[in-house]
Amino acid sequence: MSATRIEVKDLVIRYGDAVAVNGVSFTVDRGEHVTLLGPSGCGKTTTLRAIAGLEQPASGSIHIDGYAMYDASARKNIPTEQRGVSMVFQSYAVWPHMTVFDNVAYGLRVRKQGQAELKANAERALDLVQMRHLAERPASKLSGGQQQRVALARALAFSPTVVLFDEPLSNLDAKLRAEMRVELRELQRRLDITSVYVTHDQEEALAISDRVIVMNVGVIEQIGTPEQIYNRPRSRFVADFVGSANIIKGRLSADGLFATDGGVTLRATAAHKPHGKESEVAIRTAYIDLEARPGDNHVPGTVRQRLFHGDFVQYVIDSALGSLSVRRPPVNLLDEGAAVTLSFSSEHCVLLEA
Repeated sequence: MSATRIEVKDLVIRYGDAVAVNGVSFTVDRGEHVTLLGPSGCGKTTTLRAIAGLEQPASGSIHIDGYAMYDASARKNIPTEQRGVSMVFQSYAVWPHMTVFDNVAYGLRVRKQGQAELKANAERALDLVQMRHLAERPASKLSGGQQQRVALARALAFSPTVVLFDEPLSNLDAKLRAEMRVELRELQRRLDITSVYVTHDQEEALAISDRVIVMNVGVIEQIGTPEQIYNRPRSRFVADFVGSANIIKGRLSADGLFATDGGVTLRATAAHKPHGKESEVAIRTAYIDLEARPGDNHVPGTVRQRLFHGDFVQYVIDSALGSLSVRRPPVNLLDEGAAVTLSFSSEHCVLLEA
């Protein structure tokens, strides 16, 4: 069997004259959890809905397990109910007039499963999300986190080929969202689920994904592991949108060094093969020290502002590179006006594609 479970190729989706998705291509391997990450209106949810069969593309193709679910050239479009996928929505879509068990069993009844098989599959799904003890409770009496578990159990009950998640945690409070991320990741690994997940929350995407696809205005900016996306952003958009980064302007010199507009020369690395037209580097705020380290880029500076955030302290540093933001642990606090030396390695000074 092929390692690839989902293949999306040259997908284009239009709403009238507006192009929502413009030539998107990617694959998802068996057991892989891939996240579509981007701002509102970037095309991520539209792409997810096309995989589910809820959107009509204009061109391109979508294959699941090697079978064409949509193929514009062959004029093929398989209905949603025949694609073997399940979807967990942002709104949970839990029916309040039904019990927890009936919500989970609904899809199994639609598929006309026998009573014994239906009961076994529904209870198995409830066990997976630790909700079996609430099987007879009315869904209207559940908390937000419990409703989300019911929605997930319903999605898993008929053992789908693929599970699609459309911002499923966005309606939960911050603490519960963090807990559900851990549970969702554990469940995905334990069941070896193949899943595509949509979110605009960069922290969520980095925490739960095997790979992240960063989208912007209908196109893919970058595909990679969370570490690659964070540590090796290819474009200014990725550096700016995922995490917190300082963008420094300048030019690439003939010897491969980066000469900044402020007159400082930096050693940098790149995730792509440099072509000489690059004009920016990105430096993550978390990768800058405030004292000199051997072998690093060094730039003197002065603390202009100190902002306490609890888990970290954010300093605003004035330097020849401009005003830089630096995040450090909340220990050995520096006073505003203190002289410092900005120190960061060439590995963390990333050359962005022009």
